[in-house]
Formats: sequence, C-alpha cells, structure tokens
Amino acid sequence: MRMKAMAKKEVIDVENGEKLGVLGRADLIIDPDSGRIISLVILNHGLIGIGSSNKELTIDWEQIQTIGEHTILLKRK
Repeated sequence: MRMKAMAKKEVIDVENGEKLGVLGRADLIIDPDSGRIISLVILNHGLIGIGSSNKELTIDWEQIQTIGEHTILLKRK
C-alpha cells in the first residue's frame, strides 16, 4: 500500500475509541538497515481561529492492529 492511499485514513485507538488523527499529515520512520517501518508520526494541527497548537503523535508500527478502508485501528501500549 502506498502512503498516498493511507493519507485520508483516520487512526483510532481500539481500547477506548479515541480518534488520534488523520494520516494526511504523517511521516514514516524507517530503519535504514532493514528498510522496515518502525513508526508513524502523525502531525495534528489546530484549526484556524480555534487553536494554533501543533502536536505530533508517534505510533510504533507494532501497535497497529489492522488497516481498513477508512480507518487504522491500533492498540497503544
């Protein structure tokens, strides 16, 4: 799957149903030796006029339970 295809997927924690963000603004951390994905970094930005806080959420690749058509479900440690 290409990152572009994942860009609009919403990330949800299966433990409590919390919406953690949308991957549209995300980076991948990749192990340069193995080429494997280590983690996703989701960038959440405050909406104009509502807030200006920028937050980064780092998710270990092992936390991802499943990648569906519209969502990515994960279980945080």
